[in-house]
This record gives sequence, C-alpha cells and structure tokens, in this order.
Amino acid sequence: AVVTMKTIDRKLLRDIWRLRTQLSAIALVMAAGIGVFVMSWSMLASLKQTQESFYEQYRFAHVFAQLKRAPDALAARIAALPDVVQAETRVAAGARLDMPGLAEPASAKCVSVPDRPDVGLNLLHLRSGRYLDPRRPYEAIVSEAFAVAHGLRPGDKLTAIINGRRYSLTMVGTAVSAEYVYQIREGDVFPNDRTFAVLWMSRSELAAAFDMEGAFNDVALYLAPQASTADVIRRLDQLVDPYGGLGAYDRADQVSNRYVTNELRELRNMGWFAPVIFLSVSAFLLNIVLSRIVGMQRTQIAALRAFGFTRREIGRHYLKLTLSTALLGSVIGLAAGFYLGRSMTSMYVRFFHFPVLEFRMPPEVIAAAALLSAASAVLGTYRAVRRAAGQPPAAAMRPESPAEFRESLLERIVGARLSPPTRMIFRNLERKSSTTVLSVLGLATAVAVLVLGSFVADSLDYLIDFQFFTAQRHDVQITFNEPVAAATVYNLAQLPGVVRVEPFRGVAVRLRHRHLSRRQGILGLDADAQLVRPVYRTARAAHLPTDGLVFSDKLAALLDVRPGDFVEVDVLEGRRPTRRVQVVGLIDDLIGTSAYMRSDAAMRLADERQTVSGAFLTVDAHRRDELFRKLKETPQVAGVSDKLDALRGFRGTLESTLLRMRAANIFFAALIAVGVVYNSARIAVEEQARDLATMRVLGFTRGEVSYVLLGQLAVLTALALPPGLLLGRLLAEATTAGYDTELFRIPVVVSRSTYGLAAVTTVVAAALSGLVVRRRLDRLDLLDVLKAGE
Repeated sequence: AVVTMKTIDRKLLRDIWRLRTQLSAIALVMAAGIGVFVMSWSMLASLKQTQESFYEQYRFAHVFAQLKRAPDALAARIAALPDVVQAETRVAAGARLDMPGLAEPASAKCVSVPDRPDVGLNLLHLRSGRYLDPRRPYEAIVSEAFAVAHGLRPGDKLTAIINGRRYSLTMVGTAVSAEYVYQIREGDVFPNDRTFAVLWMSRSELAAAFDMEGAFNDVALYLAPQASTADVIRRLDQLVDPYGGLGAYDRADQVSNRYVTNELRELRNMGWFAPVIFLSVSAFLLNIVLSRIVGMQRTQIAALRAFGFTRREIGRHYLKLTLSTALLGSVIGLAAGFYLGRSMTSMYVRFFHFPVLEFRMPPEVIAAAALLSAASAVLGTYRAVRRAAGQPPAAAMRPESPAEFRESLLERIVGARLSPPTRMIFRNLERKSSTTVLSVLGLATAVAVLVLGSFVADSLDYLIDFQFFTAQRHDVQITFNEPVAAATVYNLAQLPGVVRVEPFRGVAVRLRHRHLSRRQGILGLDADAQLVRPVYRTARAAHLPTDGLVFSDKLAALLDVRPGDFVEVDVLEGRRPTRRVQVVGLIDDLIGTSAYMRSDAAMRLADERQTVSGAFLTVDAHRRDELFRKLKETPQVAGVSDKLDALRGFRGTLESTLLRMRAANIFFAALIAVGVVYNSARIAVEEQARDLATMRVLGFTRGEVSYVLLGQLAVLTALALPPGLLLGRLLAEATTAGYDTELFRIPVVVSRSTYGLAAVTTVVAAALSGLVVRRRLDRLDLLDVLKAGE
C-alpha cells in the first residue's frame, strides 16, 4: 500500500508541475478573493478592537445631553439616576480662532476638563506636551489633527474669540479623544482639519468666559452594563428640559461614533461581497480545468483502477490537486491581505484619530480564509472528482466517442462565405456549448468586476457635484452665536466681496411619529432660495409649501413617515413649543438626513418673529480674503465655512484613496480575465493538439492554425463583453445598497469611460493570454502529438 500511494503521489506531483501555469493563474484569482477577505475582516477586527479598547480605557460616555444653562446643584440629581455609574457636567461652547496664514476664521469647540487628567469621562490621550496646570491661566490642549495641519507645537500661542471676547491662549499639548475620533464640525458634511479644532480648557476659565459660573450646559453619563439606555435618556430629559435641554441621546447617535460605526458596517459588507465574487470565479475555473483533466486522463484512471487503486484513492488524488491550488491561493492571498490592510490602515489614520491604530491579522481570520479557499475549491470540483473516482475501468479504457461535427448555426446563416478555419472556430464553440457558456460567464465576471471597481469614482464625482454645485450653490456659510434679527442680513450684504445673501433659520427639534423619535435640525429657507435648496437627484428643485415639512426620504424611512402624515415636533430652543406638522413631500437627496420648510414657517414653529440663524453667501473670488478679514472682527459670527476649501481637502484625500482602490480592482479583474482566457486556451491546445497538428501536416500555416485557436478566444471575449457590462451594472446596484446609510447614499452612476476601461482591460488581458498560448502552440512537436493519438 505504501508503494502504491507513493506511485500515485508521484503522478500528483507530475500533474501539478505540468499544469503549473494554469493552476497558478487560478490560485491568483483565488488569492484576490482571499486578500480582500483578509484585508476587510482583519481591518474590521483591528478597528473594532481599537475602538472598544479606546472607549473603555478612556471612559467614553454612553449618554450625552446639551442644554442652555443649569445650576451645578442639578448635577447631584443627575448622578442619582438609576443605572448611572458616573455623571460629569461640563461647559462646552463654540469659539473662533484667528490663525496666521489662514484667510478664513477657524472654528473651535471649547470643552471643559477636570483639573486632573485621570478623573471624569471622555479622558484625553496626550500626544505631545503636558496636561493643564490649574495655577496657570489661559492654557489649552488642542486636538492633534488641527495642530498637525497648522504645524503647532506646545508653547505656541492661539488667538481665540470666545463669547465675543478675544483671548490669547497658550497651547500646552495636543491630544486625541474618544469623543472626537472623527473630528468634524457640527453641520458639516466632510471634516476639515485646517478650519476646525477642539480646545480642552479649564472648567473655571470657560465658565467665566461664557458666564457659566456655578452652572453647566453639557452632560455626559457612564452607565452600568445592563442599563436601559432609553429609560436613562427619558429620565435625564425630564431633569434638563426645564433648563433648555436639547434632547439627550445615546452613544450610537454621537457624531464621531456614528461615523466610525458606519465605517465598520461598510467593511463588513466588503468582507463578504468581494470575496464571494472572486472565490466563485476561482471555483468555476477549477471545475473547468479538473473536468477537462479527468476527460483527458480517462486511460490513466483506468490503468490506476486496473492496478488496484480504489475509487476513494483516485478521488483523493484529484482532491489533493484541487487543494494544492487552494493552498497556493491562500498563501498568496494572506500576503496580499496583509499588504492591503497595511495600506488601508495608513488611510484610516488620516480620517480616524485613535491613540494607536495597528493592522493585525487575527488567527481566526487566517483560519477562516484557509477554510474558505479550501471549501470553495472542493465545492467547485466536487462533481469532477466524483466523476473521476466513479469511472468503471472497462469504460475508461475505451476512448471517448468521436465528436459529431455538423454545420454551425453561423454556417447555416452565412453559408459558404466562411473560410475553413473560421468554420472550425464556430463548430468547436458550438460543439462544446456548455464549456463555451462557462468561459463566457467567467470573462463576463472579469468585465463586471472592472465596472464594479471603477464605478465608485463616477458615483462619488456625481455625489460631490450634486451636493456642492447643484443643491448647494453658495461659496460661504455664516452662522451666528444666537438667532439674530433679520435686519442683520442687510449688514452682511454690505461686506466686501459679497454678491448675494440668503438667510436661513435653523431650528433644533425632536421629531416624533408613533413610537419613533429623532433629534433633527429643520432648515428654514426663503421661498425663492437659490443658493441652498432641497433638490431631487434629477437636479429638479423641490417646492417648499407655505406650511408643512419636506423630508429627505432617508429621514422619512427612519421615522416611518409618508407624504400626508403628521409628525409631532418638539422645539428644543426658545419657548420650546410642541407642534403637529404635516409632511408634504419627500426628496431623494444623497447626504445626511434633512428636513426643510419655509423660513417664515420655521419662525412660527419656534414661536419667534423675524430671526435668522445664519446666511449663505456668494462671494467675489478676488475679494474673498478681504471678506474673511472683516468676518474675523465680527463678534456675532460663530462660524464661517468656506465650501470650496472643505471640498479641496476632501478631494485630496479621497482621490488618493480612490486611485489605490481602482488600481487594485483593475489588477484583480485582469487576473480573472487572464485566468479564464489562459486556462481556456491552454486546455483547448491540449484537447485539440491532434487536430491542430493534423492541420499543420495537411499544409495549413502556423498563422492559420493559430487563427483557429485564437479566434475561439476572440469570439469568447466578444460574447462576454455585453453581459459583463450588464452584470457590472447590477453588481454596482447591489453594492450601493450596502452604502445606503444615514450619513450618505452612493448613487449608481457608471460613465462611458468606465464601461470602456472595463472592455479594453479585458480585451488586453485576453490578448496577452492569447500571445502566451500562441508561443506554446508554435512549439508543438507534430510527430509526438500524432503518435500520442495512436
């Protein structure tokens, strides 16, 4: 038995060596799927572990609430709420920074911290410098992202306008916080580290600056493990509502955490979707190769059975051939996954500010990748292995019945105008219709993956153009510290460089419908607003009725609202009335959740008259800096947002990431194309070697013989392009369904250039594969081939 097993194992090694290029091509396709699987799930595990350890170690709060002003005496009642382990009251408010070299005023969120660094909630992780010294006045710790963007070092001075007064602050250190892992200004769509900072300062100094001595306006709670978060929020709202509470919310709705959680969800989707495609293709290729190998080795299988090998031993022999390919694919895929994961980590470090973010490959991910590759290989070749093991020796000894050749469909249509080599091409394809269909499907998958990898750039270009140039056509947005008289808008029109001014009224509310509720801002716009307006994806502006709300369809879905339904609106500012307002329309916008109404209706909703929260401006580009200098001197202005500056920063980060992802997808899709075409061509050479050699003996030239083989490949490629492009579109639609979140929705936009790139890349990959096979065809030994047939 030992001798016989050694014999069949030697045959295995010879088969692996003889088929090394074909099996390597399949292993590379498998490696692409394993690489994406390992990268996604390892990155997911690394990011999730980093998030959880950071949150736990630095005591990231479970519940948050902002309010107008409450006495410190209320803190004891909040801390006594059931399931509250620790409560921290803070002073937090906005400020402006006058940064040298930055034309527009930067915004800052000032947050008070305890005198000691190891007490309280949402603790800071110092990256440089030291903690605040209570004995030294006007010190601040600055968020690391802002400090890096401006080249700030401990000891540098910052000019801050806090509550209308100018302060000179000494930066003593930089830090990151679990509360600001994703550092974005409230109301912005994308982060901008150059124009938004977080400043952590002494409680006593911030209280004095904002007239909050003996009071607070911000609460953070840390809960017991089995606490009912909803019940704690309800009780907390009851306590803070009389003091201008803006509605408590849990960690899931905290802005920074929501962005991180959304990214984890996207990684999870990517970790399943892409590997399924690649591993399905590799299983399909292995099935084709092994099925044809079994067909060509009929007599060898019969000989093995005649020498006493059992069906199980023969099945195990071909299974080992399959698993050797899976092993090679797993090894290459693990290396590729590690490289891709390291690259993704460097990208995440730019977006998410953790103390440390290291890429790790957990053992369970490695084991799952190995099992996944082995399972896909075994499932893909199960029928072929079973066929090999089940062949009776006597039947296997007999050669296969000659193929029945007849006129192909094209011959019957075109007639005698086809040359003999062209007739051979179509007869071979039609005679092996099942193989032809499978090869076309494999190539179509390559085309589809190329479309899938490139369409994201098209969709994001459309999303940016829609958001920044169709829905938002302003240049600068100004927000005030508090709602001001509408007459202030006329003063803005007199500022240098201002071409057009459109005021808006923002109202903080809690929307309630049945058992569902949500904290939301309502944007009140003029009826004839042109700079910012609710817009459908078709670029048609939505009409704002005299009364009633227009929701984004995502917000409507979250509240289970349809046009015509009424929602309860709890206003969270001013006199805090509760209204019942009808939802009169929905728009299919792309970013965030939005609620719009007429500005006069928004004022009535808030029980106020003629107040505005800010304004949208169009500005003469040549006088932009002059305008910003003037705004820096205006105490009422809380924040200034330069839309184009934020867009440039976002594009710079996004484009480098997209280029990397696009290159990786093109490479993976080319692997599929090469794998399908090369394997089809190599097997065709082996199956048709006698026919091709006979053609050479009969006087056909090498070119004519090559034309028969390469012509088949060309026809397969041409047949694969239309279904591949259609499949790519369908996969793109399936992919965007996973990105339909509260933060953004990616539209399905596939440009002609993307379709063209997919087609050209597939054709080039097929041509290169054909050239490699052509060289093998030219080296055929005619005498050996013809003798082998005997």
